[in-house]
Amino acid sequence: MLCGRGYEKSVIERLLKDAAAGGGGALIVRGEPGIGKTALLDHAVAAAEGMRVVRATGIEAEAELPFAALHLLLRPVLDRVDGLPEPQRLALRAAFGLAPVTSADRFLVGLAVLSLLSEVAEDRPLLCVIDDAHWLDRASADALLFAARRLGSDGIVVLIATRDAAATPGLDEVRLAALSVEDSAALLSARDAELSPMARYRILAEAAGNPLALLELPTEASPTGDLPLTQRVQDAFHTQVERLPELARLLLLVAASDPSPGLELVLAAGRVLGASPEALDAAEGLIRVSEGTVAFRHPLVRAAVYRGAPPVLRLAVHAALADLLSSPADADRRAWHLASAAAGPDERAAAELERTAVRAGERSGFGSAAVAYARAARLTPDQAERTRRNVLAAEAAVEAGDLDLAGELAELAAGQATTPRLRIRIAMARSTVNSARGRLRTAHGLLLDAADEEPEGSLWSLMGSMFLAWNSGENDLADRTLQRLTALRPAPGDPLTPVLQLTIWSVHLQLGLPATGLPPLPEVTRAALALDIGDMSALMLIRGAGLAMGHEARISELSVATVRELRAQGRIGLLPAALTYLATAQVLLGQYGEALSNAEEGLRIARDTSQAEWAGQASSILAYVAAVQGDEERCASCVETAGSVAVAASRWSLALLDLGYGRAEQALSQLESLAANAMHCQLPVIRSTPDLIEAAVRLGQLPSARTALARFEAWAAHIGLTWSDALVARCRALVDGLEQHYVTALELHARDSRPFDHARTHLLYGEWLRRARRKSDARGHLQTALNAFEQLGATPWSARARAELNLIGTTTIPARSVDGVRLTPQELQIARLAAQGMSNRDIAAQLFLSHRTVGHHLYKAYPKLGITTRGELATLDLA
Repeated sequence: MLCGRGYEKSVIERLLKDAAAGGGGALIVRGEPGIGKTALLDHAVAAAEGMRVVRATGIEAEAELPFAALHLLLRPVLDRVDGLPEPQRLALRAAFGLAPVTSADRFLVGLAVLSLLSEVAEDRPLLCVIDDAHWLDRASADALLFAARRLGSDGIVVLIATRDAAATPGLDEVRLAALSVEDSAALLSARDAELSPMARYRILAEAAGNPLALLELPTEASPTGDLPLTQRVQDAFHTQVERLPELARLLLLVAASDPSPGLELVLAAGRVLGASPEALDAAEGLIRVSEGTVAFRHPLVRAAVYRGAPPVLRLAVHAALADLLSSPADADRRAWHLASAAAGPDERAAAELERTAVRAGERSGFGSAAVAYARAARLTPDQAERTRRNVLAAEAAVEAGDLDLAGELAELAAGQATTPRLRIRIAMARSTVNSARGRLRTAHGLLLDAADEEPEGSLWSLMGSMFLAWNSGENDLADRTLQRLTALRPAPGDPLTPVLQLTIWSVHLQLGLPATGLPPLPEVTRAALALDIGDMSALMLIRGAGLAMGHEARISELSVATVRELRAQGRIGLLPAALTYLATAQVLLGQYGEALSNAEEGLRIARDTSQAEWAGQASSILAYVAAVQGDEERCASCVETAGSVAVAASRWSLALLDLGYGRAEQALSQLESLAANAMHCQLPVIRSTPDLIEAAVRLGQLPSARTALARFEAWAAHIGLTWSDALVARCRALVDGLEQHYVTALELHARDSRPFDHARTHLLYGEWLRRARRKSDARGHLQTALNAFEQLGATPWSARARAELNLIGTTTIPARSVDGVRLTPQELQIARLAAQGMSNRDIAAQLFLSHRTVGHHLYKAYPKLGITTRGELATLDLA
């Protein structure tokens, strides 16, 4: 009986109604044990008329078995797996041990779950119910949450009940509070209408609105002490268990000790331990036996049975179960039983657990792998082997995104490692943890420690440390990196020599130092970008350096191919970095529509995969585009989202926003602060220098402008690219007031045009011509600038061009309104792919959405584009 809960029922019923109409969504139901979460889920199942229902419950003993809960949930619909795109199909089958492992990306399974649920919902709306989610294994939880965040127009509802307060960003939730006195009394009366007033009063007082307590607390008076309610309820179950015969309790303990207690296994273990099958009859009411499985009435019954048993008896039960689970399919369960049966160090159990961890990692169950490695380490008698397993555990925890566990394990291993190779791995893991937490100086030092351990193989450690120094903006960190880099001596003909040279060049430029004895920077950069390296993380480092050295056109080309490859392979975890590099290149090239689509997708996936660094970097790109387009509210919001990860980029965006709206003083203040507190060649610093020069000139501060120009000229001379030479010429025109510099700038822009920069040069030249009273010459440049700014949606800049045209007496067409007709970045991305002839399912696989969500976005895009059919997309300019 479900008493109260009117609001919660209405929320769920609205979700079910939306799903019936093709919508849907996900909801987290939180609350303490016994508060009624399961009853609310039961109500949802009963209310899901006409919907298909799949259901699973987290089990404490299964919390270390990767994908155990997910398999339980999806088992009824696995016949639809063959309809999934191949990478997803293989990933899901591998996760369940039904196929060889083909991908180590833990998020690909989540995408496969989304696609499978969407396939099933094609027939009729689908309700997925997950109870006791706090006991889900990490791999299942990650996959389910990844899929749940992407539900929209799929006819699917996902309800997840859990005790804990772990954050689930992007999902709605309700928290169940205690029942009111009236509802408590109604539930108690339904339990037993004949209770004496004294018993009623005592139970109502002790239960404090907890439904399970109202149903389970004994009616006899007994001292309660100061135990928390959940313990009192567990004690109530324990009292029921203690009343059972000894052999019945033994069989219950067997069932409580295994994650998937099949009846045959329970009875077999009972026979080994001296209990006959008939003994189980006495436990009826506390367990349910159906379809060959044994299920407890409530998780607290299982807890009361297991925790109330003597430790020696628990060890004996686990040993018996380990002996019985001898088939290869049960290897993981056997390993955990062996571990639980160990009373002290046990290499046999540790070795079995390590093999379990390896299997979990191969199936992308990195959280489960980390826990298995760590438990194996605790069971390991030999110190060196214990350290090795702790390192493996720390590395798996890093892959799982569990930074707390990774840090704890790496710190534990740090004082025990005796070999350089282990010390390097520990330093890398600790560096990753510290970097993710914003402790860049500490992370940098750890990478240098790793480089010291193995100087001949330290290039990637030093490149990583260089980027940490770059992102921190601290020159002393870059100086320390440079000392290590210049000490490296690659062998003649080493293919990685260009990478080393590029890294050394980068640090020299950061520090404003001359780079002697190196080939020219353009030659080095081109050679490094041409390398074909299999390690995707290493490729990302090279591309970051390429961006910093001004080669965004090449980086864009390479990143498009990388993103395509990662999509095809379903490697979701690396996509935020690749999409962010691509979007950064596109922003610098002035391709704002493409940059918005890629940055928003990168941000969405980074949030879903708990990659704070890339979420911040993607947000800074969105802030920049908002600044160009004059959207102050959106720019401020994106800057706030970027947080401490991208401070320099955020300052540049805010300054550009001010400059566009004519607030030169505020812009100059931001940019001078940025230049004074960061490395000279940190990308936002050097790229914002033309903005600083323009703001300084507008305020009459020519000495500041000349100092900044000298710095920019030196950098541009090193990189030797046409687009930067064009900006140097424009800045010289501003500082010196000479027309020839404007002419030179426009000639160079024509050879390597970046629309926003090109338009700004036309605007500045037009302003200069107007002030020189050459109105007819000014008109063409100002009109060209206005057209380009409007095409880019650069509202403050188009207003500035229009104002200049009005001053020379030229009538301009009012700004065209795009509100209500501009596609969202995701709609634009989907429309472009559809225009190429891709099906909704193909697009869904590319963008990690469900095919029904793709269809919903297209449905919304058609009216905005003024079309009614898919075929018309190919006739539109969707650039």
